[in-house]
Amino acid sequence: MSLKKIIFALGLIIALTAATLIFFTHGLNYIGVNVALLGLGAVLMRQSAYFSDNFYQHASPQSFYPTAGRMIPWFAWLAAVLVIYGLYISFAIAPTDFQQGEAYRIIFVHVPAAWMSMVIYLAMAFWAGVGLALNSKLSAMMAQALAPTGAIFTLLALVTGSLWGKPMWGTYWVWDARLTSELILLFLYLGFMALQASIDDPRKADRAGALLALVGAVNIPIIYFSVKWWNTLHQGSSINMGAAPKMAATMFEGMILMALAFWMYTIAVALIRVRCIILERERNAGWVKELSVKEIA
Repeated sequence: MSLKKIIFALGLIIALTAATLIFFTHGLNYIGVNVALLGLGAVLMRQSAYFSDNFYQHASPQSFYPTAGRMIPWFAWLAAVLVIYGLYISFAIAPTDFQQGEAYRIIFVHVPAAWMSMVIYLAMAFWAGVGLALNSKLSAMMAQALAPTGAIFTLLALVTGSLWGKPMWGTYWVWDARLTSELILLFLYLGFMALQASIDDPRKADRAGALLALVGAVNIPIIYFSVKWWNTLHQGSSINMGAAPKMAATMFEGMILMALAFWMYTIAVALIRVRCIILERERNAGWVKELSVKEIA
């Protein structure tokens, strides 16, 4: 099956799932999340037109550069719409928590940011590993492009968590297992970026960064399961995949919308950054010089 058909099929599955949930399961409950998924499915089906039937063609930086440029506006606009609606649901519609009051609303930023900090690291480690195993330049570039966004979300999760911890725990910071392992994740991101920046040869930098990213991936399950493995102040998982949400429907909807918004933002920013990396690394290639002449003209 071609890459174009895979992306189209994925988008169709997401859209049909969302439509099924709207008409047969949830109705108006979680309507924002389901409409967002419906839109995401439609965007993926539209994005499939930018890919060729040859699965390996887009492994070339030259081929991927224009494809990424066409994809960026779709994900950027989707991120903007989702974050506006997500913030509206989270801060204007969701009810006040009976225990924590209005202070709980920081979870609508904190929890999705924490999720993204882990997901992005796994994606970064995956692309770094592919680049190391297959000697793929574009895969290594994708890993490099994801690292700054992952570090930003990790820092955001730590800061918002500290602000939330003050009224809940009476202090901004404790050396809790969840907080400490999340802090280690930030150091891993910073170490990955610093290591790559310190090596002049891009290929050697990619290999060194890949080894660090793969070794550091062991920290992700530690972060996730820390509240189960150790006695911590940090509360358990906000959402359990094996059970229905315990929070109000609008709370759940706001949290998922913000997570989707962060996801779309990550894709858009990573594509922008990888195009910059491609131009920097391929600056002596003929196609980049031709592109520069066309843009000047």
